[in-house]
Amino acid sequence: MTLKPTHLDDSGAAHMVDVGAKPATQRRAVAGGRITMSPQALQALRSGNAPKGDVLSTARIAGIMGAKRTSDLIPLCHPLALTKVGVEFEWLGDGIAVTATAATTGPTGVEMEALTAASVALLTLYDMAKALDRAMILGDIRLLEKSGGRSGDWRAE
Repeated sequence: MTLKPTHLDDSGAAHMVDVGAKPATQRRAVAGGRITMSPQALQALRSGNAPKGDVLSTARIAGIMGAKRTSDLIPLCHPLALTKVGVEFEWLGDGIAVTATAATTGPTGVEMEALTAASVALLTLYDMAKALDRAMILGDIRLLEKSGGRSGDWRAE
């Protein structure tokens, strides 16, 4: 089986995939990423002493809002009626891990929404803590799992 990009037509021009004939199924995607920072910045965030206030709550809301606006940010991405978006955080020894979940019932997947939620949450963490550490590193942003649709379930190894 030869893989072919779905957003290119036979002449190589970009186009939006027609999902009108696809059945609506329950779909879910989970994406993650992390931000690393100095011990001083991490301690300020953990203790609630960040200059801009409640960093995690702000980043959670930003991630949810980002998922809802994915089709405005990513060309050729379908606007979806999301049924759930969740953003969770885990304190690490050198930073914070973000896990974002997106779900819908529809004809196309929610991988981009989960990835956008994780990315926007990470960017917000950076923005909220940049006064403490401008050398923070955002990374490891990736799809962790997806379910539903024609291709079925998938999980990162």
